[in-house]
Amino acid sequence: MPAIRFGTDGWRGVIADDFTFANVETVARAIARYVVRCEDARRGVVVGYDHRFASDRAAERVAAIFSATGTPVYLADKPCPAPAVSLLVRQRRAAGGVVVTASHNPARWNGVKYKASYGSSALPSIVAQIEDELVHVLAGGAPPLPPRRELIELFDPKAPYLDAIEKLVDWDRLHAARFYFVADPMHGAAAGLLRELFRRHDVTCDEIRGTRDPLFGGFNPEPIEPHIEPLRQAMRSGRYDAGFCADGDGDRIGAMDRDGTFVTPHQIFALLFQHLAGTRALPGDVAKTFSVTKLIDKIAAKLGRRLHEIPIGFKYVCELMLEQNVLIGGEESGGIGTSLYLPERDATVSALLLAEVMAWHRKSLGELVRALHAEFGEHHYGRVDLTLPPGQKEKALEYFSNPKLPRHHDLPITNRESIDGIKLYLG
Repeated sequence: MPAIRFGTDGWRGVIADDFTFANVETVARAIARYVVRCEDARRGVVVGYDHRFASDRAAERVAAIFSATGTPVYLADKPCPAPAVSLLVRQRRAAGGVVVTASHNPARWNGVKYKASYGSSALPSIVAQIEDELVHVLAGGAPPLPPRRELIELFDPKAPYLDAIEKLVDWDRLHAARFYFVADPMHGAAAGLLRELFRRHDVTCDEIRGTRDPLFGGFNPEPIEPHIEPLRQAMRSGRYDAGFCADGDGDRIGAMDRDGTFVTPHQIFALLFQHLAGTRALPGDVAKTFSVTKLIDKIAAKLGRRLHEIPIGFKYVCELMLEQNVLIGGEESGGIGTSLYLPERDATVSALLLAEVMAWHRKSLGELVRALHAEFGEHHYGRVDLTLPPGQKEKALEYFSNPKLPRHHDLPITNRESIDGIKLYLG
């Protein structure tokens, strides 16, 4: 197998180790071969990039590779969030899109995401075809061709993106509620977006960590604790009713109540689902990945909505949204998509909708979460990330899969599920 491997949402590597211009060109050549062979390459591709080190130069290399195949390229003239590329792929009816980003990963990483023609993550079937093309490229079967610069067109990715997502919420309610917000793009590609949208409608929104910093201020650009401590400090100033943060490429949301309490991705998902399906009475099912809270199940049961539980990875949410009438789908990491927009996760859209929930009910995020708990019971969330030596994960899965294991931490195991990994229910 090749050393370059596609994960749940593209390829990534450590800068100057795996992520080199040579490897970027190799990956781009494989994607370009897929587009030429399996899509209508004449419709062109959209290429965007984030705030990471050398992302702009890597995007130029990607554009050059595609142009060499005769494919028109729309190259962003500034950094933009990954969902903006997805939207522009749809708007321009392009054959696909490429984003140079490593999303929420530490600053030493960078990578390449492919966005398919429907405007979201590549489905597993598409990834498999790109990997086949990658094997061919690595074997020397696709010699480099000279770029055709005349096929590369620079464009502003932010203006059409903001104009499109601005239409998704009730601005009259938001303006009337007179809430004060703060946006924390974590030095990532979502910088300036929420602030600009709220400014257009005279809703107060300040911004922290809105400058380009390839080191992300020493934090990982992932909107969970402890990386959102600067947002907590802003909230504790007492000036804001809610804070919204986005990861490095702007597709995962985090939020914070006015007192500095972290609002988990599970709670955000539950609030948005209840709002769209209940308050706004929009039609459709709900999809959640395997690690998402059972609170979603309870809301679905009350509202009479069909629940789909799927493996981890937003590509599985996307696949279901393309195939069935799914109103909202989400994952434990804060990636949430709705049928209002694209089969794509988007932190800025999720933040707008969450602000709309607050405005609709004239309540803070903390009050809304407490109302959820009062109706459906308390649900709490904790997360521990472990770095395991080779083979240890497999041993753990085997251990917890054993039906003869009756208890864990002195609690009886009442149920096991294994859609993706192992989930234990303790009673």
